[in-house]
Amino acid sequence: MESDFYLNDTSIGPVALARVAAQQSFSVNGKRMLGWNVPPEDRFRIPEHWFQYEEIDPMYNYVLGCLYIVFTIFSICGNGMVIWVFIAAKSLRTPSNIFVLNLALMDFMMMVKTPIFIYNSFNQGYALGHQGCQIFGLMGSISGIGQSATNVAIAYDRYRVIAKPMDGRMSYSKALMILILIYCYVIPWAMFPYLEKWSRFVPEGYLTSCTFDYLTPTESIRFYVLFMFIICYCIPMGMIINFYSQIVGHVFSHEKALREQAKKMNVESLRSGQKEGQSSAEVRIAKTAITLCALFVASWTPYAVVALTGAFGDQSLLTPGLTMIPACTCKAVACLDPYVYAISHPRYRLELSKRIPCLGIKEKEPEKETASAQTEATTPH
Repeated sequence: MESDFYLNDTSIGPVALARVAAQQSFSVNGKRMLGWNVPPEDRFRIPEHWFQYEEIDPMYNYVLGCLYIVFTIFSICGNGMVIWVFIAAKSLRTPSNIFVLNLALMDFMMMVKTPIFIYNSFNQGYALGHQGCQIFGLMGSISGIGQSATNVAIAYDRYRVIAKPMDGRMSYSKALMILILIYCYVIPWAMFPYLEKWSRFVPEGYLTSCTFDYLTPTESIRFYVLFMFIICYCIPMGMIINFYSQIVGHVFSHEKALREQAKKMNVESLRSGQKEGQSSAEVRIAKTAITLCALFVASWTPYAVVALTGAFGDQSLLTPGLTMIPACTCKAVACLDPYVYAISHPRYRLELSKRIPCLGIKEKEPEKETASAQTEATTPH
C-alpha cells in the first residue's frame, strides 16, 4: 500500500507519471534507460532524476561489486579482531576503550549490509527491491551517524587526557552515559527516513545502493537534508577539529617548554628514553590528529556535497557514476578505522601478538607503565 508520503509527493506529478507510462520498456531511441528492470509498482519509489540516464554498462557494476567484496573482507577482519580482542583482553576493558569498541561496531555494521549492494551490483540494479533498500539505508544511517558521534566522543576523551589531566580518567559511568547519549542522538535521525517521516530511503546512482532522499523537490526533503548537514556533519566535524587542534596545541606548548628547560640545563633532552632520531611526542600526536580529521573529512564530505547539490543546487551535475563515489569513500574509511584507532595501540598489538601469533606482530611486554599523558592521547587507553 502506498504511503501518504508518496501520494502527497509533489515531484510525482503529471510529467513524471507520463514519462513512466510512456516508457514502460524504458527504451529511448533503441537504448535502454537506467531503471528498465525495476518493477513498475516500485518505480514511484525512485527519484525520476535517475530515469534520464542510459543503462549502466554491466562492467561498472561488476567492478563495484568486486570492490565491495574487498572492502567487506578487510573491514570485517579488521573490525572483527578489534571487537574480539577488546572484549577478550581484560587489560583493554577500560572506559575509554568503550568508544573504540563502539566505533568498531559501527564500522562492522556499515559493512554487514554490503551483501545487499553486492547482490544488486551483480544483478544490475534494484534486484532486492524496496525492502532491501530500506534495510541498506537504515543500517547505513545508524552506522554512519554513529561513526561521527563516536569519533567526537573519542576526540573529547583524548582532549581530556592531555588538556585536563587533573580531572582524572574517564569513569565507566561517564563512558556509558556518553554512549547512551550517542545512541539517543543517532536513532531518531536514522529512523525518520525509515518511517517515511520527513524523508525516505531511496536508491541512488546505479540503483544498487540506498540513502536518504536528496533529490525529490519537496520542502520536507530539503529541510531534512539541511538539518542532517548541520547536525550530523558540521557540528561533529567542528567538535573533532576543535578537540584535536587543542590537543596538538597543548602538546606543542609542552614540548617547547621541555626543550627550553633542557637547553637551560645544558642537556640534549629531558626524556632519557628517547633515542636520537626518534619522533617526538608532538610529531606523533600531530600526525595522529591530522590523520583522524582527514579520515572524517574524506568519509563524509563527498556525501555532504552531493546531498546539498541534490537538494539546493544543480541536479544535472549528479550523474549515476559521480554519486557512487560517496558510497565508496565511507566504506573505505570503515576499513581503515580499525588500523588507525586500534592497531596503532601498543596494548592491542601486544594482545594480538599473543592470540594470533601467525600474524607476525612482534610487540614486547612493557617493563612498566611510563607513558605520559601526551603519549596516551595519541592512542585509546
